Amino acid sequence: MLHSLVFDHMFHLPLPILEKLLRPVIVYLVLVALLRLFGKRELAQLNPFDLVVLLSLSNTVQNAIIGDDNSVSGGVIGAFGLLAINWLVARVLFRSKRLTRALEGRAAVLISNGQLDKKAMQRESLTPEELLDVIHRQGFQEFHQVYRCELEPSGSFYVEAFDPSAADKRHAELMARIEFLANEVSALRAQRG
Repeated sequence: MLHSLVFDHMFHLPLPILEKLLRPVIVYLVLVALLRLFGKRELAQLNPFDLVVLLSLSNTVQNAIIGDDNSVSGGVIGAFGLLAINWLVARVLFRSKRLTRALEGRAAVLISNGQLDKKAMQRESLTPEELLDVIHRQGFQEFHQVYRCELEPSGSFYVEAFDPSAADKRHAELMARIEFLANEVSALRAQRG
């Protein structure tokens, strides 16, 4: 009897399955829209305040996803609903570049020709100090060393230098040396043959 009572509490669904499937879909779509509305910065760099918001956000929408249900079955159905809508959205976006651009937006150019675009930074709620931190992590000391810096729709930063980087220069030198050696080997083979 106790055994059946435990399993009944664990797997009994107080809400209809259709509602359990619709709740995560609706919450997912609303969260995607809100993250799009509030900007790429939420995805780019998590400062302590952003982290608190994201952690609180997950706790806030938990009940909206599962409703008044603490059963294992309800949790599994809610998780399935979230994964299914994510899979579906990924497939639709993969097939439609136009829809992808509409939902994700475009990259924001933050630095162009070594100059900060203060309006773009304001739109993305980025301070010069935060952007300086980004370019420091890419190996640059100052803004004027950066030819172009973009905040991608995914929240990642693309940083391009005016001149080739030190690694690119070393690679070019190494390739030139390899080509020189290959020519020397070819010349030696021609002398032997």
